[in-house]
Amino acid sequence: MARSGSRRKMATEDVAAPVVAADAPSARKRTAPKAKTPAMKKAPAKAPVKKKAAAKKAAVGKTPAKKAPVKKRAAPKKAAPTRKAAAPARKAAAPARKVAAAKRKAAAPKTAARKTPPGKKASAQKAAPAAVAKKAAPRRASLSRGAAKTPRRAPRMPAARKAAAASRISSAASAPQSFVVSHLNQADFKADGLRTYALYRDLGIAAATSGLCQAHVIRFVPPCTDEVRKRHTHAAELQLVYVLQGWMKNEFEGHGEQMMSAGSCWLQPTGIRHTVLDYSPDCEVLEIIVPADFKTEEV
Repeated sequence: MARSGSRRKMATEDVAAPVVAADAPSARKRTAPKAKTPAMKKAPAKAPVKKKAAAKKAAVGKTPAKKAPVKKRAAPKKAAPTRKAAAPARKAAAPARKVAAAKRKAAAPKTAARKTPPGKKASAQKAAPAAVAKKAAPRRASLSRGAAKTPRRAPRMPAARKAAAASRISSAASAPQSFVVSHLNQADFKADGLRTYALYRDLGIAAATSGLCQAHVIRFVPPCTDEVRKRHTHAAELQLVYVLQGWMKNEFEGHGEQMMSAGSCWLQPTGIRHTVLDYSPDCEVLEIIVPADFKTEEV
């Protein structure tokens, strides 16, 4: 009990001590306010500057800086489908492909192919080249009324006559040839040739080639009569005609009428049917024929 009473007494003494010190004159002197000197007077307070207004003025006239565009990342490339992954798509598209192939097959022209029996296979192979040649030959288009007709082939020379002409040509070709020259002489034109209505100037080629070739200048005698206009053929291996002067009008089988003037040249195939229709009074031609000995027939 004595200890508790002493503690309370010490507490009361501690509390009362500051109060006494405050009432003391020394304490008052310390806390007394000092006299204000002229230098210590406060300056008048400046008006506060509005920060927001100043910031706005500073921003006037300045354009906002553009932001740099952000690059988008490229989308990752899709990996190519593998063969196994594409298999379902191929299977799904198979019916459509089959339908398209069937349509193309139906639209294509059908060619009837004949099947040969196994026993006749060898004979069919032998006859194949001829059959193929016949099938490969194109069909002739039907001619309209206004279309020009295709020229017909001249009749072929009989086999016996052709063989005889070939033997004559071969024998003449094997014979030696000699040099010959012929100059123009009006006296050389004679009426001893094939045509009675023409004069012939022999150039001496038949004798120089042992009958291999004949060359002469023909001068037609006017007028052109019906005797001249007889249709005929020549059995020669080669017959070439060149017009030296004047003009001559002929008709050839399959080629119609042809007007030949000075400088014109033509080749008459063996056996072709032709007719002399007319000629000028000064008509003169050069004729070369192989072989020198040939036959002429009226048709």
